[in-house]
Amino acid sequence: MDHQSDFERMVFFEQARKTAEANYSEDPLDVENLTRWGGALLELSQFQTVVEAKKMLDDAMLKFDEALMIDPNQHNALWCMGNANTSYAFLTPDTVEAKPFFEKAVDYFSQAVDADGKNGLYRKSLEVAYKAPELHKEVHMQGVLAGGTALGQGPSTSTGAKSENPKKSSDLKYDIFGWVILAVAFIAWMGYAKSNMPPPPPR
Repeated sequence: MDHQSDFERMVFFEQARKTAEANYSEDPLDVENLTRWGGALLELSQFQTVVEAKKMLDDAMLKFDEALMIDPNQHNALWCMGNANTSYAFLTPDTVEAKPFFEKAVDYFSQAVDADGKNGLYRKSLEVAYKAPELHKEVHMQGVLAGGTALGQGPSTSTGAKSENPKKSSDLKYDIFGWVILAVAFIAWMGYAKSNMPPPPPR
C-alpha cells in the first residue's frame, strides 16, 4: 500500500472535515456540506482502529441523517449512508449483529438508485451490497480483519489470514478491494471541494 498516498488522503479528508465543520456553523441547513462532512468522516474511518472507526462511522451516519432530514432525496447522502452501513457491518465480526447494517445498506443504495437511476456507481453499489453478507463471512472466516485494523488498512499479513486455496484468497482480495474502489469514486466526487479549501499548512 502506498503510505505517502494514504497520508495525503488522510490530510485531505481531515481538512475537508474541518472545513465542513466551519461551514456548518454558518449554514447548518446546507445539505451538501453535511454530506461532505459525513463523507470525510467515512473516509477517515479507514485509517482508524476498529473501535475508533465505528465511532467515526456513527458520527458520519449522524451527519447523513441530518442531511436526509432536510432533503430525503439527496442521492449522494443516501449512497454515502449505504457505504457507512456496509463499512460498519464489515467491522462487526458477528454475522447476526452485522446483518441489520447490510440490510440498511441495501435500502439506502436502493433509494440512491431511485433518486438518480442514471448513476452507474449507485447501481453497482446496490449489486455489490447484495453479495456483501457472503463476503463478510469469508472475510471473518479468513481473519482478514485480524489485528484490530479497519478494513481500509488492508488485509492482515499474519499467517492466520492466509487461505489454503490461493485462487479463492485472490478472489476474496479482489472483492474486498473492489468494494474499497467505491471510495475512489467518492473521492472524485469530493474533488471539487479542494478548490474551496485553504492550502495545507507549510511543513
